[in-house]
Amino acid sequence: MTRETLDKKIRHLLDEILVMDSMVENATIDAVEALKKRDIETAKRIYSGDRIVNDKRYELENYCITTIATQQPVMAKDLRLLASILEIVGELERIGDYAKGIAKICILLGSQPPIKPLVDIPRMAEITVNMLHRSIGAFVSLDIETAREIPKEDDKVDELYNQVYRELVTIMLSNPTTIDRANYLMWAAHNLERMADRVTNICERTIYASSGEFIEISSSDDELPM
Repeated sequence: MTRETLDKKIRHLLDEILVMDSMVENATIDAVEALKKRDIETAKRIYSGDRIVNDKRYELENYCITTIATQQPVMAKDLRLLASILEIVGELERIGDYAKGIAKICILLGSQPPIKPLVDIPRMAEITVNMLHRSIGAFVSLDIETAREIPKEDDKVDELYNQVYRELVTIMLSNPTTIDRANYLMWAAHNLERMADRVTNICERTIYASSGEFIEISSSDDELPM
């Protein structure tokens, strides 16, 4: 009966991680769309709604810790999985903070005229959310191969970030009145770039939970060229 109870509790945690992931994905997509359209009301909703993501994190952390304390799992794989769940809900909560930050940027920009059409930032969001969605799926199914492959896509996000950065610097140099607005957009792009880094952390935890091997996955942009 103890094994059955533990399996049931782990299944509940994995189901709730999927729920939390959906919350964070939607917040990210909606925040970038709000920034693109200057939809202040949606941005305010996302900003205030971040507390729900925070509450979900603490709810899952408490459930996970209680499960460890009451069920006392003895199999190494169960312990690795539960420890990884604690880490991953923290990563999801942090990604939610980045979405909240993008919503705040939209609010701060308000009705100021855009300095450029948003093309690359929404593309960054599309790639990052897709990576996140598949990384959580890989964790729930303990799919090591997928977890190893997803971080390779971080290079695409880094390339777009660098492109946004160069373009915004050029705009600022040519027209100093755009500096504040350009900095806000850089902040938004940086948040998305950091989200993709958090996805890599999730993939590392998936590999650890399944195999016991803890590796650091690096993208080509993580190190300076020799």
